[in-house]
Amino acid sequence: MLYFDHCASTPPREDVIRTMMEVMAKHYANPSSLHQGGVEAGKLLERSRAVVAAAFGTSQAEWTFTSGGTESNNAAIIGATARYRNKGKHLITTQIEHPSVYDTFRRLSNEGFRVTYLPVNEQGTVAAQDVAAALTEDTVMVSVMHVNNEVGSIQPIAEIGAMLNKHRKVLFHVDGIQSVGKLPIALREWGIDLFSASAHKVGGPRGVGLLYTRHGVQLEPLLAGGGQEQGLRPGTENVAAIVASAKAFRLALETREARSARMFGLRRRLVRCIGEIPELVLNGAAVSDEELSMTAVMAPHIVNFSYPGMKPEVLIHTLEENGILASTKSACSSKEDKPSQVLLAMGLGKERASSGIRISFGDEHGEADVDYLCGKLNEVVARLKPFERKE
Repeated sequence: MLYFDHCASTPPREDVIRTMMEVMAKHYANPSSLHQGGVEAGKLLERSRAVVAAAFGTSQAEWTFTSGGTESNNAAIIGATARYRNKGKHLITTQIEHPSVYDTFRRLSNEGFRVTYLPVNEQGTVAAQDVAAALTEDTVMVSVMHVNNEVGSIQPIAEIGAMLNKHRKVLFHVDGIQSVGKLPIALREWGIDLFSASAHKVGGPRGVGLLYTRHGVQLEPLLAGGGQEQGLRPGTENVAAIVASAKAFRLALETREARSARMFGLRRRLVRCIGEIPELVLNGAAVSDEELSMTAVMAPHIVNFSYPGMKPEVLIHTLEENGILASTKSACSSKEDKPSQVLLAMGLGKERASSGIRISFGDEHGEADVDYLCGKLNEVVARLKPFERKE
């Protein structure tokens, strides 16, 4: 099987698996315990935090380990708005956020906050000037994802951060779950106050997330309990998974440039193929030769296209019969029989929004894999064409 669903979850690296197994076997003590076993586990925990901090160029105390990207997003948004509620009750986000962000803001809107959901253009990008125009004296937080998880559009995080630097009362949260290990990230230079990441998107185990909280920013914890993770995230830490995750993050960031360049090439190859199949239409921008750089408007590992007139699950299952695993919307929303909220927000219409397919690359893919996918897409579309819905 060819696995083209890396946005949902990546295969764990073999060296990461070995690390996790070794730590599970040797360091099973509670890191909060006072005996030698607990002390050793605690040292591993803090060493992992130091590895993450060094990889991102920040201080160790600014990182919290969570159970994943969803918890990190919730902890950042709910924790900050609860802590700074007295400073303002206006929040700004976009119409294309992941459900762990979008639905969190919907919840807050039911709790007395006023939320502005900014539109995006046809490429899936929000304009920094629209963020600036939406600011009010009551604004306390702006949350914008770095890379959209469905279409791969890159948001102007550096530009937004520079603008918000003039409004220091406003906290800037970035969901970086799909950008870590694929694009450059400069937390301090871009003025980011809160940043979320997830280990299983970079070859690490599921069940571990990262939350960066800039020094000086305070959060109210989501949970009550012990004093773990500097009191922000109570509960016994999963030391083995955290150590393995820290390794996965370090490796992903160290090898990012070469891996991104290779995946940009794969993306361009697949986009060209899609353009040659009349029944398919690309969602988001193509990648030209000039854009094959770190200033591209699309992430290197994601291609989204629609087959108007065809239910996406039909195409997904037919591809699977041919040894190809792909997806529709985000994994969190893929079982919902609704048009893609992201594609609708991009103004692409209900028909395209109801037939979107996402291909996401990983380290194991090469040109031969993309060529195989292209060949099967041609065969599958030709076979399904007689069954297209005629509106």
